[in-house]
Amino acid sequence: MIRTVNRVLLALIGAGLFALGAAVLLGGLDLQRRWNFQVPAWWPFRGPHDVVLGVEGRTRFRDQLWWWPVVIAVLALLLILLLWWLLGQLCRHRLAMILVDSGDGEGARLRGGALVSVLCAEAEDMDGVAQAHVRLTGRPDAPVARVDLQLEAHAEPTKALEQLSRETLRHARESASLSSLPGEVQLRAVRHRARRVT
Repeated sequence: MIRTVNRVLLALIGAGLFALGAAVLLGGLDLQRRWNFQVPAWWPFRGPHDVVLGVEGRTRFRDQLWWWPVVIAVLALLLILLLWWLLGQLCRHRLAMILVDSGDGEGARLRGGALVSVLCAEAEDMDGVAQAHVRLTGRPDAPVARVDLQLEAHAEPTKALEQLSRETLRHARESASLSSLPGEVQLRAVRHRARRVT
C-alpha cells in the first residue's frame, strides 16, 4: 500500500513539474514570432519576458482580506504534508504482524514484537555481545531481521556472526514456522575507557 501511494505521489509531482517546465519552455521560446505559432489564451506564459506572477495576479485580491491568509494556510498545509511524506520515506517500515503457517491451511498471526524480544534475548546471551537491537522489516509472509550487535572488547566478530546465523536466526525461523528468515547484521564495538596500568 505504501509503495503504491509513493508511486502515485511521485507520478503526480513529476507530471506537475513536467507541465510547468513545458509551459515555461514554450513561453520562453517565443514561438509566435519564430514559427507563427499562437499559444492558447489560457497559457500562463506568453513570451520570453513574461513573469510567473504579474502585476495583475499580485494585486487582483488586494481588497479581499481572506485571500492571503488562505494562500499562506494552504501552502503551510502543503509543506506539512510534504514533510510528513519525506519522514515516512526516511523511516523504515517495521512489521507489526508476521504470517505463520499453522498447518491447518488458515494460517496465524504472530506479533512482530514478540519475535523481536526473543531474538534480542537470545542474541544478548551470546558470548561477547553487550547489547542487541532487532527490527523486522519486509513483508508479513517474508520478514527480514535487521540485527545490530554491540560487541565487547574481547568478542570475536566472526564467531558472533556465525552463532547468530546458525543458532539465533534458525531458532526464530523454526519456532515461527517460517520458510526463511534472512538477516542483515551490523556489528559495533562497545566504547570503553582504557585501563590504566601501573
